Amino acid sequence: MNIWLIALIILIIAAIMTMSGRGGGNFYVVTLALTGFSMHEAATTGQFILVLSSLFATIFFCKKKVFSWKLVLIIGIMTIVSAFLGGFLSDIFNDKILKIVFAVFISLAALLMLKPLGKEVKAEGRFILKIQSNNETYNLNLLLVVPIVLFTGFVSGMVGISGGSFLVPLMVLFIRVPMKVAVGTSTTLVMVTALSGFLGHLSSGHFDVKLAIPLAVGGIIGAIIGTKLTLKTKPQFLKIIFATTSLIAALIMIYGVFR
Repeated sequence: MNIWLIALIILIIAAIMTMSGRGGGNFYVVTLALTGFSMHEAATTGQFILVLSSLFATIFFCKKKVFSWKLVLIIGIMTIVSAFLGGFLSDIFNDKILKIVFAVFISLAALLMLKPLGKEVKAEGRFILKIQSNNETYNLNLLLVVPIVLFTGFVSGMVGISGGSFLVPLMVLFIRVPMKVAVGTSTTLVMVTALSGFLGHLSSGHFDVKLAIPLAVGGIIGAIIGTKLTLKTKPQFLKIIFATTSLIAALIMIYGVFR
């Protein structure tokens, strides 16, 4: 298939996935694999596209203050450490079982995002951490947030995908972060984990920069379009986009296990 036609497909995917805050690395990999790339090349190139598209989206979200650096630092540190451990210990666990479990959890997270928010997180308590960001106060219930983030990072590192599928519901449902801020913050977290994954894949040598650059250009343009659409779209519709793409990602993962 013509490389610029593939770049157009990547552009469309990047725009939609940026609006969901999920990154979409698995969609890039599937697209590239179906268009003739080997799986190793698809994984490396997909991570490269994800790094650059997420970087440009992060810059845009940051300028518009649809973003929280404090949440990036707190959640990001836990995610990086647990993702590294997940990747390091991946040979110990059954990969197929993990992917099935993860797909189930992704589906549950997607469905929960469509439900109206319940009671607000308790504002006072021994395990409540208050964070001030962009003139907003977020209450992190550490008993909920820490285990979820560690689990997300660990399993994401183990099966080789981004954690955006869990990070967005975590911020919206448990920390009460507005949907648009959750998308912007998750995009930055996805960029960090994607960079780590890309550097790991790059060491294997499966990377053709001449093919990757046109595809990355498509990803960057799509990400810029996606960020602008995110600011103009109602939060409830963003939740529907997130839920839909998450369920598709779960189906792709299940298909990959049983094919």
